Amino acid sequence: MRDTRCGSVLTNQTSRPGPLEERDTAIIQLSVVTTFHNSIIMRVRFVFVFLLVELLMLEAINLTCVRGTRRLFKDLNFTVERGELIELRGPNGSGKTSLLRILCGLTTPAAGDVLWDGKNIRALGEEYSAVVVYLAHQNAVKDELTAIENLRIATGVSGHALSKQKAQNVLANVGLSQQQNLPARVLSAGQRRRLAMTRLLTSSATLWILDEVLTSLDESAMNLSREFMSEHLKNGGAAIVATHQDLNLTAPSVKRLQLS
Repeated sequence: MRDTRCGSVLTNQTSRPGPLEERDTAIIQLSVVTTFHNSIIMRVRFVFVFLLVELLMLEAINLTCVRGTRRLFKDLNFTVERGELIELRGPNGSGKTSLLRILCGLTTPAAGDVLWDGKNIRALGEEYSAVVVYLAHQNAVKDELTAIENLRIATGVSGHALSKQKAQNVLANVGLSQQQNLPARVLSAGQRRRLAMTRLLTSSATLWILDEVLTSLDESAMNLSREFMSEHLKNGGAAIVATHQDLNLTAPSVKRLQLS
């Protein structure tokens, strides 16, 4: 094409970039790829951390327990995740019950901390109490009250009203229908333990802390207890159980913590 103003010829040819321009383009492209790659890594790390936080519920950090002049355990560390069972083992006097009471917030450790979802349970107060249910070695059953009265009052104290019909259904689940109106003092040791366990079935707590939960139970009641605990773990709850017996529970994850 000719420019009539100056007689010069114009072409549509595009000039090729020089070496420096090619290098700059390559650097920009590499930078984009690197940024994208780092973004993917950061997202993967974020998801991993998020899932880890979601799974992690309880964390014991450097726990030390002293009774009188005797140290029961020192620098104890472990974690509890959703769906996980911790079997707490050890000889009598090794500190199993003391550890459970520390984890419940009923006893203060000589050193160390217990965290729930990353926060110290001492700072959480009632917020932590609402997500934990503790079944001690003793049944905490009132002798003068009937079985159904014990259940309804214990549930009420924990902040949940329980109708008579629902209480009857719960007692039926543990085989105490015929004993529901009997005073607790006339119940056998196994029946009293079953009555104590009904508090687990009426609780919405995520973490079950149990001390020798199978004690005094016959084979049928032990199997029933295993079903309750397995269902709790399957639904995303967690349990810490001090025991001398094999629990044989179906759980997503099982750890054994041995105190010597």
